[in-house]
Amino acid sequence: MDRGWVCDLLTEGMPQMQLPIFPAGVTEINNRVAVEAKEGQVCYVYGHLPVFQHEETDVKSFRMFTSQMIVTGGVKPKEIVETFGVPMVTVKRYVKVYRQQGAKGFYESKPRHSSASKLKSETLARAQQLLGEGRSVPEVAEEIDVLANTIHKAIRGGRLRRPPSQKKPNRRQ
Repeated sequence: MDRGWVCDLLTEGMPQMQLPIFPAGVTEINNRVAVEAKEGQVCYVYGHLPVFQHEETDVKSFRMFTSQMIVTGGVKPKEIVETFGVPMVTVKRYVKVYRQQGAKGFYESKPRHSSASKLKSETLARAQQLLGEGRSVPEVAEEIDVLANTIHKAIRGGRLRRPPSQKKPNRRQ
C-alpha cells in the first residue's frame, strides 16, 4: 500500500526555512542579516543570533566585518552601501584588502613614507644657503632638484629658515 507524499514528508522531514525574524529595533541589511547600534556598540545579527560586535567608533572592525560578510556571501556590496551610506568604491577597496590579507589587513600598521627624505644634510645646507642669499622658494627648489612643496614643508617644520623679509615701504601715503 502506497502511503503517499504526506507520510514521506513526515518520515523524511520537511525542509525548514529560516524566517527573517529579527529583534525589535534593528536595521535589516537583508532578510538574513541585521545591525543594531545601542549604547555605543554595534551588533550584527544573523537571524536572531548576534554574530559580531564592535564599538561605534571602531572603523577598522566595521570595514573588516562588512568585507567578511560580502566575501562569504552573507550580504551584497550594494546592501552595505544602502544600509550604511558608504561609497561603493570604499566597500570595494576594503573587500580587496580582506581578500588579499584577511582580517589582519585591517589591524596591522602600515609603514609611513616621509617626504623629509629628499632633504639630506648636504641638500638641506645648500637650500638654507640659497634661502639666505635671498632666493625664492621656487628658485631654491629648482636649484636643488626638489619640489617647492618640500621646501615649504621644511620651513614649516623648522628644518629651514627664511631670512627676515625686508618690509616694503607703504605706497598709500
